[in-house]
Amino acid sequence: MVKVSGSCVARACAVGTVLLALAGTPSCGHSAHPISAPSVVPQGPFAPVTRLVNDAVSAPRLPGAVVEIGHAGKIVFRQAFGWRKLPDEPGLDGSPAPAEPMTEDTIFDLASLTKPLATSVALLQLYERSLIRVDEPVQTYLPDFNPTNDPRRAQVTLRMLLTHTSGVGGDLSHQGAWGLTEADKADGIHRALTAPLAFDPGKTFHYSDINFIILGALIEKITGEPLDVYVQDNVFAPLGMADTRYLPAAKVCGPHQIIGTAIAFDKTAHAVAPCSADTWSTDLLTRIAPTAHDEDTPGVNPDYDRLLRGTVHDPTARRMGGVAGSAGVFSTADDIGRYSQALLDRLAGRPSLFPLKQSTLELMTSPQQPGHAAAQLEAANNATRQAIEKTPNPTDPLLAPNYPAIAGQNLRGFSWDIDTELSKPRGMLFPIGSFGHSGFTGVSLWMDPGSDTYVIVLANVIHQRGGPPIVRLSGDIATTAAQVLHLYSN
Repeated sequence: MVKVSGSCVARACAVGTVLLALAGTPSCGHSAHPISAPSVVPQGPFAPVTRLVNDAVSAPRLPGAVVEIGHAGKIVFRQAFGWRKLPDEPGLDGSPAPAEPMTEDTIFDLASLTKPLATSVALLQLYERSLIRVDEPVQTYLPDFNPTNDPRRAQVTLRMLLTHTSGVGGDLSHQGAWGLTEADKADGIHRALTAPLAFDPGKTFHYSDINFIILGALIEKITGEPLDVYVQDNVFAPLGMADTRYLPAAKVCGPHQIIGTAIAFDKTAHAVAPCSADTWSTDLLTRIAPTAHDEDTPGVNPDYDRLLRGTVHDPTARRMGGVAGSAGVFSTADDIGRYSQALLDRLAGRPSLFPLKQSTLELMTSPQQPGHAAAQLEAANNATRQAIEKTPNPTDPLLAPNYPAIAGQNLRGFSWDIDTELSKPRGMLFPIGSFGHSGFTGVSLWMDPGSDTYVIVLANVIHQRGGPPIVRLSGDIATTAAQVLHLYSN
């Protein structure tokens, strides 16, 4: 593993850099770093990756990040950058506290990375046990999805939920002030099951959290277990992902208070008995990266404007108590690397602890949207190749082909993104056929089975108001990693 040392370098709020111009300049007030951020000395073959992230932290595009790159079964780069918590923001006790440097073992809110890492694996385990069929209508398993036997809703299948082609709208958090003063999971599931169709089923790719909230409810119905319990025992534990878990407020142990649906450390609380196996300890809060100030529904939400730390940022998952098929999992770079390498090993037929069969993983990671065809990958790669050939400097990581490569051809596996408007973390050099996913909080994972490589970028981008999405920086890192490893030439 390439390791690089850190040193403090004085910085001002940078303007005019290429990265900042592309991303949009956040204000140098609430968003900017009031004191210099830790800087990592670029050295070794991955110095270009270090410079990319240093520049992003300096801009400031993000407070900090942890980047891990795996190749050929080894971790070839892992480094923490910048801040986990910004200076003078509230510490665990709610009082202004010094900055916390980012560490490699920082725990991040994975947001939508929950979908492929947890929910889809759990669902496909049920598929392997012949407890579900992916082309069966949703209403077969969850009759409340279509109680009136509407012919359009009757067409929606599990395949469509998994590939975001169901026609269901985006999310539930804007449907009024539900679940703010007290978590209401049952109401969230009811709202998901009854959400109207915005598009005809099977026709349009439209990314939707609701799809995976429904799939989470289906897993619970078939297994008879809460989603967080089933996933912990059947996905994370077999892979040795010791720092990966949902953090439901109802299962927190240790000094704390619940404000609305959010967890807050309580410095006045007395010592409590040791935490039981079915709970999680507030001791973890010291390693968890804060995400953002809670901006959900002012005037109703008692947690409004408090800094979220150990509480899932996603408003719908938070209102549901912290556990949903769409979001809620927290993890570290090390654990996601374990997951990624095990998945790549299983796909390649090598010994692996990944809790799915090779044939199932092939379905999970290849185009599976309605109407998919084998020739789509080749056509998309040809289109990307032609676009890159037309650029003045095709190896410049700040340039990018179209996403998707062919307008209107959106390629999705069973939860994994392959080639859509969301594929920017792929960068320019990994082929279409590699796959990955991102999360709104500032996290991304991209894997390329062809070169046995994965790229993990974990950041708390939204921690500073106005922080731009992570996907462009993730794509630049992926492109640069492929160049450093000499994986693909143009």
